Amino acid sequence: MTSDEHEIRTPDARDVLVTGATGYIAQRLIPLLLSRGHRVRALTRAGSVARVPVGAEPVIGNALNAAEIASALTSNDTVVHLVGTPHPNPSKAAEFTRVDLASALAVTHACAQQRACHLVYVSVAHPAPMMHAYIAARSAGEQAMCDAQLTATFVRPWYVLGPGHRWPYTLVPFYAVASLVPRWRESAQRLGLVSLTQMVRAMVHAVESPPPQRTQRVIDVPGIRAATL
Repeated sequence: MTSDEHEIRTPDARDVLVTGATGYIAQRLIPLLLSRGHRVRALTRAGSVARVPVGAEPVIGNALNAAEIASALTSNDTVVHLVGTPHPNPSKAAEFTRVDLASALAVTHACAQQRACHLVYVSVAHPAPMMHAYIAARSAGEQAMCDAQLTATFVRPWYVLGPGHRWPYTLVPFYAVASLVPRWRESAQRLGLVSLTQMVRAMVHAVESPPPQRTQRVIDVPGIRAATL
């Protein structure tokens, strides 16, 4: 991320509540939101307060509990939902239901109850030939948000490259070849790799440029790569 990105300020600050605020993406997202003048509150368990990025206001709560999320929300808030099973793989199917889907349903209920102005939800690129349980959980979260008629943005990466998440670089030659084959090209684009910097930039763009009220939009892998601030 360049220093120029940190120097830009948005003309109107937003009130942002981040769930999963001590995780992989949030650790980069929250400082950028703060640097652009937004007010950030971080929903976290009591034992994780020390890991909340400096400048964000910790809010003690359980992201699996709709009532606790709702108590931290107002109608002016943009909610960024980042709760999920770390390092997802096919062996964690039960956790995808217990954590990923349960938290998505909880935040949906809370946002609907408090009429939060915008929900930014990190989902996953699909369809895909693997990770079926993970995709099912995230897709069910998206559907619940659509059913609730929330103003929502679904950010759909496949894999986010960054510190400790670099092994897919070995797949880059495959992606290069697949993008040249017409019958593989669309899948290679939809399931492409994005960097942590690209992902964070796309999410800040989503926060600052919400869709029309009570509509949902998708930012897919090409959209994540193309997002600018």
